[in-house]
Amino acid sequence: MLEPSAETYASVVGLRTVRRFRPEPLSPDDRDAILEAGRWTGSSKNRQSWTVIVITERAQIERLAECGDFTKPLLGAATVLVPVRLPDGYDWDLGRMSQNMMLAAAARGVGSCPITFHREDCAREVLGVPDDHGCRFALAMGYPDESAELAGRSSFSMGGRKSLESLVRNDRF
Repeated sequence: MLEPSAETYASVVGLRTVRRFRPEPLSPDDRDAILEAGRWTGSSKNRQSWTVIVITERAQIERLAECGDFTKPLLGAATVLVPVRLPDGYDWDLGRMSQNMMLAAAARGVGSCPITFHREDCAREVLGVPDDHGCRFALAMGYPDESAELAGRSSFSMGGRKSLESLVRNDRF
C-alpha cells in the first residue's frame, strides 16, 4: 500500500507546460528515466500497445512540426517523444503514458509540452508509421529556458483553473 505523500500530490497539481527550452540535449540518464516512467504506465488489460519514437534530429523535428497547427514548442525542443498507438491500443492509454512521462520529466528538471498533430497522416508519413497505428500526439522536451518562460508568461497567460464546483457533477450530468 502506498503511503500518503504531500510531495507527490504537489508534483501532480503543480505540473506546468514548458514551451521554451535551452539548446542542450537531454542527458541519456534523464531521457531513459522519462521513457522508463512511460514503460511502467498501466494500460488496458496490460496490453502495453504502444511504442515511443524518440526524435533528436533537427530536420526531422522541423518536418514533424508541419503536421500540426500549434507546434512551435517542437522547434525549440531538444528531444521529441512521439507515443504511437499500436492497432489494438487505446488513445486513453497513450494519454496516461504521456502524463507519466511529463511528471517524470518534471521530477528530473526537464520541461515538457504536449502537442497534437492535426494532420495525423502527415505525422505518419514523416515518421514511417503504418496506417493502422495511431500517431496523433507528441511531447516536446528539454531543459526549461527559465528567462524565456517568464517573459512569455508575462505577455500571455492562460490564468488559473476553473473551480472544482464548476467541473464536478454528482451522480448525473
